[in-house]
Amino acid sequence: MDTATAREQALDAAEMLFYGRGIQSVGMDDIRGASGVSLKRLYQLFPAKEQLVEAYLERRDVRWRGGLAAYVERRSDPEERIIAVFDWLEEWFAEDDFRGCAWINSYGELGARSQRVADQVRTHKRAFRAYLASLVTEAGLPEALTGPLYLLAEGAMVTAGITGDTRPATEAREAARALLAAR
Repeated sequence: MDTATAREQALDAAEMLFYGRGIQSVGMDDIRGASGVSLKRLYQLFPAKEQLVEAYLERRDVRWRGGLAAYVERRSDPEERIIAVFDWLEEWFAEDDFRGCAWINSYGELGARSQRVADQVRTHKRAFRAYLASLVTEAGLPEALTGPLYLLAEGAMVTAGITGDTRPATEAREAARALLAAR
């Protein structure tokens, strides 16, 4: 097995296990078993579990933000693109394997002890906020709407992760509509 394949298999297993069970409850031997990559090879690829967590979050970030952007871009109206963020969140929350926001979960588990994890989480959250800011700008709306829209989305993620319900996205979407109408 070449290095790229071993890395992808390890990251696939890490994502499934870390997101499904939590980072601290998953050991490198669990990753080995789920990935088929030997423990020796795992440690060659990721000398510490923290590095594997960092790579998992980086890869998930690219896919998560890419999926969101692709969904939003299907809307032609700039204000509806903002609302589409909440539509996308609702679809995500309805997925069978939804376990909340991977970055919030990771920060809750490791953020106080791992600067690498905290940095990954902050990078992801800054990028998401910047994306919302770009949508607000494209719609010609006041920049001051970015913060409240961001908090609505983040609050929906936390609440949906805890409740296992899609309703937080619906409620956040309606609050976003009210914010846009009140401008």
